[in-house]
Amino acid sequence: MNSGRKIHFEISERKILLRIFDVFFVLILLHLLGSIFDFHYFKISTTNFYWTLVLSLYISFFGTVFEMYNLQIASNQFQITKSVVLASTSTVLVYLLTPFFTPALPENRLQILLFYLAILSALLLWRFLYVKFFASTRFLKSVILVCENDELQELVKGLQSVDPHYKIVGYVNSGVKDVNSSLKSIKSISLGKIEEFIIKNNVSEIVIASQKTEGITVDLYNKLIRLLENGLIVREYTQVYESITQRIPVQYVARDFYKYFPFSRSNHNQLYLMLVRIVEILFVLSGLLVGLVVLPFILIGNAIGNRGPLFYTQERVGRNGDVFKIYKLRSMVTNAESGGAVFATVNDSRITPFGKFLRKSRLDEFPQFINVLKGDMAVIGPRPERPVFVKEIAEIMPFYQTRHVVKPGLTGWAQVNYSYGETIEDSLIKLQYDLYYIKHRSVFLDLSITVKTISTVLFYRGQ
Repeated sequence: MNSGRKIHFEISERKILLRIFDVFFVLILLHLLGSIFDFHYFKISTTNFYWTLVLSLYISFFGTVFEMYNLQIASNQFQITKSVVLASTSTVLVYLLTPFFTPALPENRLQILLFYLAILSALLLWRFLYVKFFASTRFLKSVILVCENDELQELVKGLQSVDPHYKIVGYVNSGVKDVNSSLKSIKSISLGKIEEFIIKNNVSEIVIASQKTEGITVDLYNKLIRLLENGLIVREYTQVYESITQRIPVQYVARDFYKYFPFSRSNHNQLYLMLVRIVEILFVLSGLLVGLVVLPFILIGNAIGNRGPLFYTQERVGRNGDVFKIYKLRSMVTNAESGGAVFATVNDSRITPFGKFLRKSRLDEFPQFINVLKGDMAVIGPRPERPVFVKEIAEIMPFYQTRHVVKPGLTGWAQVNYSYGETIEDSLIKLQYDLYYIKHRSVFLDLSITVKTISTVLFYRGQ
């Protein structure tokens, strides 16, 4: 039954392929350039192989910073062109400015221009090929969902809104009621015709989203076992949701969700926590020095665009639910909450012109370096929320307090993946990201958040 089935690459595999072929195309074009023309600045050889490794690392790093491995951007020709130009320029500039790890600067400046054009052309060529021949067809994955009819629309939206190449083409109703679905593009499948549907639509995966055990009948169970034996992938919805969205789907599990949510060992790993603390202190001290340099300009901007006190404090909920005072640069008008605490919104009228700049550039967060030094906060973690909002949200989302098992942070997984939060629904999505961080906390994830934070600042997407 699985003969002729299309090859499908998962999200992580696609990102790895992009990184590998970015480097491959660059090195191939540089090699051809040196073979055909009088180009001798960069030569691939066994004696100077570390030049190649350094260049590969720079391409991968700046590609990440400028979002070349964001699959939605990678599939858009205009957006990826902008990212490639920025990444290529940064890669060449830093490569030229690190001569200890790279070739000495050539006397003939034309060599530098050829080096830049080769990297830019190679990346543009490969990425255009990706958009044209791979992104829209090769990565399409056809899926069957097993769920109750009345939950179909929400379940489909939860997956396809993140990965457009993950296509749910049909569903098997596991509910006791036969309710007509509003999604006409997704066909209802009977158990007797499921094999025929799989072959006809080139289905490669079945996802079980039924939370009611009585919905998985003996006939359905036996059918799934046979399909599994024939090579079809069968997965549970929360696992698929987590791998695609990189969020924990707390809305789809019961109150005993701790069975599905093992905490990362890094949360109690003393060596990891000690190293993180050392890095935090070094980072914060460097940040405070930078803050002192830009402080005069901030004072001038505040006097013109804010007209009032520059600093202010606010109560926030920290680790284990302890309340602490957070320090910030004021970005709203004075007495902005005279009528009571409310969520900040996009284009909030209370935000001053200079305050908008502070928020977008993340400069309003500079005083929180003091909170990090005091131990109230970490550099990376869930953003601390105000007690009044914590109480309000926790009454609706029983899992919200789980965010407080780790220190809150200056930046976090939710901040770099979700643009703004002004409603309870936004808070749910941010909670999913925060729980994902707590579950998968590691050095690698911390580095990923750090790089994504740089992207957020460079692209002026602060809150």
